Amino acid sequence: MEPSAREPLMRKTSSSYRTFPKSAGKRLDKEYLRSLRNKRLYLAVFAAVLGNFSFGFALVYPSPVIPALETHPSPALRLDQHTASWFGSVFTLGAAAGGLSTMVLNDRLGRKLSIMFSALPSAVGYALLAGAQGIGMLLLGRVLTGYAGGVTSASIPVYISEISHPGVRGMLGACPQIMAVLGSLVLYALGKYLWLVLDWRWLAVAGEVPVLSMIILLCFMPNSPRFLLSQGKDDEALGSLCWLRGKDTDYAQEYELIKDSVRKQSRRVSCAEIKDPFIYKPILIAVGMRFLQQLSGVTCVLVYLQSIFKKTSVILKPEYDAALVGLVRLFSVAIAAVSMDKAGRKILLFVSAGVMLVSNLTMGLYIHFVPASQNGTVANKTLVSSANVTAEPINYITLIPLLATMFFIMGYAMGWGPITWLLMSEILPLKARGVASGLCVVVSWLTAFTLTQFFLRVVVAFGLEVPFLFFAVICAGNILFTGCCVPETKGRSLEQIEAFFRTGRRSFMR
Repeated sequence: MEPSAREPLMRKTSSSYRTFPKSAGKRLDKEYLRSLRNKRLYLAVFAAVLGNFSFGFALVYPSPVIPALETHPSPALRLDQHTASWFGSVFTLGAAAGGLSTMVLNDRLGRKLSIMFSALPSAVGYALLAGAQGIGMLLLGRVLTGYAGGVTSASIPVYISEISHPGVRGMLGACPQIMAVLGSLVLYALGKYLWLVLDWRWLAVAGEVPVLSMIILLCFMPNSPRFLLSQGKDDEALGSLCWLRGKDTDYAQEYELIKDSVRKQSRRVSCAEIKDPFIYKPILIAVGMRFLQQLSGVTCVLVYLQSIFKKTSVILKPEYDAALVGLVRLFSVAIAAVSMDKAGRKILLFVSAGVMLVSNLTMGLYIHFVPASQNGTVANKTLVSSANVTAEPINYITLIPLLATMFFIMGYAMGWGPITWLLMSEILPLKARGVASGLCVVVSWLTAFTLTQFFLRVVVAFGLEVPFLFFAVICAGNILFTGCCVPETKGRSLEQIEAFFRTGRRSFMR
């Protein structure tokens, strides 16, 4: 199609938020997507998701460090049960604070600079952990690395979504989860094998590597074209899109559509505009998904995984359980990355919630109905202190909770893990994307902190089966929420998604 023939179609699309006529539009979209050069786009995404690698590394940092600090010769660094609990959980409070600050940073500094800003508290936090002389420095280091994780959790998905095109946005949107899992696996590997020759402080030193690599690489990456347009930097936005798509592609067409969308929105959302369904509906969906994701129990399962396995007498050596879960998560997120742009978001959310529902229900019923000799009061206490528990006789029925846990992690990682972050960045309107993404992170990590704090109390008071049955009910709610509230965004541009929420007409999503 010649440029002169394409321009009327572009003006028609820009003025009414409509897509191209069916036959010509589909042909043009396919031709454009085939012409794109994605190498630079992949490089920009890789530079950004190094922040998620650092986040995954920092999140599970206490796993190998707490046992070492519990027997540390120095009283100033020795952890007891109370301080060890705070050393593990205070990270989530830092992440919530990071998400709260991102509500301002995302719109003031921009997506890329917000990610780069996270390197400062992260580097300082790791330095404090590496050189800690007391528990106060340890806790402050955990808070700072958590704060950096909260900033990256809110900024990186938005940055990836805004620089990607519909053909690969689903796959690239799963990269943050993949890198977070890789970060956790590297920490487990270093904690197991590096321990033989190096002190625990060197784990914190190793955490500085991805942080420094991220900030160096991002210096050469462009900012989001949509953010630049919202700041009135039209030429810079065009140059950014040209760098991401390739000079030989018809990126000017995509630029005009993005520019037209940005023009229809003011730079900041006002209090009065929040009443507009175009604004509050996608925000409620994004926040609701983050809330339900945490209520499904994933953080509790990951934090107390070893204790849960001890409680159910699983045939698994403690030093291998975390690595096995990490491998399952990595495999499942990879499945989601490959299939997200083919199968769609909603079908994966349905499958994910269904698998988690069955897994949680199986765990709850198993714990409730197994003989008291396996799940009695003594075993329940392992969730609080498992140091002096004698090993249970080998019983192959304990493969049931092991498999249930593995399927739960698999179900989460292939749907409600990566897709909730991707949809957050896709459905939020541009004018509220920075603030709302920070709000989603705040809700997510405050919910995680509350659950992890109350989980042990509920187990002691009512038994381990109660929280798993509660998680099963939440997963059933996830299925209903997906069917009633979540739109399918596969293959849709961010402008088409915004048009859908603005008008409520599903024809704009076709």
